[in-house]
Amino acid sequence: MSRYDDATERTFAALPPARGRGFAQTWWGRAWLTALEDGALDGEQVRAGRGLARAGGVGAVSVRPGRLTAVVQDRDRTPHRADVLLDVLTDAQWDRFLDLTVERAGHVAALLDREMPPHLVEDAETAGIGLLPGPGDLEARCDCGAWDHCAHTAALCYQVARLLDQDPFVLLLLRGRAERALLDDLQARGGTGTAGTAPPLPPDGVDAAEAYLTGHFLPPLPAEPGLPPEPGVPPSLDTDDPPPPDVEPEALSALAALAAADAHALLGEALRPGAERRAPTERSTVAEDAVRLAAGRAGGPEPAPHVRDRLAAGSGRSREQLALAVRAWRIGGAAALSVLEEEWTVEAEPLARARTALDSAWEQDERPVLRARGNRWTVAASDAQLRLGRDGRWWPYRKRRGRWVPAGDAAPDPATALASIRADGEGALSRDDPGPA
Repeated sequence: MSRYDDATERTFAALPPARGRGFAQTWWGRAWLTALEDGALDGEQVRAGRGLARAGGVGAVSVRPGRLTAVVQDRDRTPHRADVLLDVLTDAQWDRFLDLTVERAGHVAALLDREMPPHLVEDAETAGIGLLPGPGDLEARCDCGAWDHCAHTAALCYQVARLLDQDPFVLLLLRGRAERALLDDLQARGGTGTAGTAPPLPPDGVDAAEAYLTGHFLPPLPAEPGLPPEPGVPPSLDTDDPPPPDVEPEALSALAALAAADAHALLGEALRPGAERRAPTERSTVAEDAVRLAAGRAGGPEPAPHVRDRLAAGSGRSREQLALAVRAWRIGGAAALSVLEEEWTVEAEPLARARTALDSAWEQDERPVLRARGNRWTVAASDAQLRLGRDGRWWPYRKRRGRWVPAGDAAPDPATALASIRADGEGALSRDDPGPA
């Protein structure tokens, strides 16, 4: 069996539009595009794909042995899954390629510098190993139904040319070997040190590639990088095999994206000057976690409707109850969710403080008539309600379509909370308001 089964997958974030520049700046990137342009039967589709790629229509690109995958959007934003397939090299071909590479130290040094040595490619072709694809080698598959290269697979190829410019190991992974495995094999072929030890370092130092291959200790690592500008892109979960019955790839993708965003936010807070280490917060309950996942992150994509339905069922809520819970969560997190879903009897001391707050909040002739039930005070002949949180804060609620809906953040006193309801008026329903009861 070929070792490419053990190679890892790499996912590259969507690149910005390529306006005013060519897609391939290196000779190997141009050779890649030549294979596309000379092998496609419909030149018009190739030109359309170049336009989609130039406009930024190609999403994150997944690279694994023998396959490229990305979601490509048409001009009208219709998404299509595009795949481009390329044969992997056999174990025998990889052995010959590795032997050719270690024959000349310059080949290894060039690869480590993210360069593709032309002599290495030529020597490999002479030995019957085609690293770069030729016309017809790039097999296209797209859910748009095209049987040859369409605009979507062509756009993916143009985007990959930009990735190849930056890192030729993308091509080597596509041919079947991940960078780490390939470098380990090169070290095994070229190493001269005794196992577990390193030869003495010459006074004037050694070439970086030679140092790696012979086992010399490398200099100290550079300083830690700063906070990335945005969360990383989770690995693609697209595979040719169907998922197990109890695994939903789309839900896992949404969970991974949320985890990446949370990790990015926590890292940003930890790296902030003067940041102090905080004690870990209490673990969320399953019911709270379901609402947090359904709410997503501010500014980010919302979970798909069927994912929300699954979260609702898993947490014992109806679709409308989950929508209410999401609205509360976005207003005030776990505290707002507790006020929404829990009704409790206020004990004597907190009740006395609450009544004092209600009595002192208005003048005698302005005080609204309130009917109490547990921690909830409903304004008579009105669609307004105040709810007392366990922390002593007051939460405003308004009746919409027969249900009590969170109307805003908590206030320290009941008058402020009630005033926020009245200031809100009869505004339009938000996307989190539930449907009819």
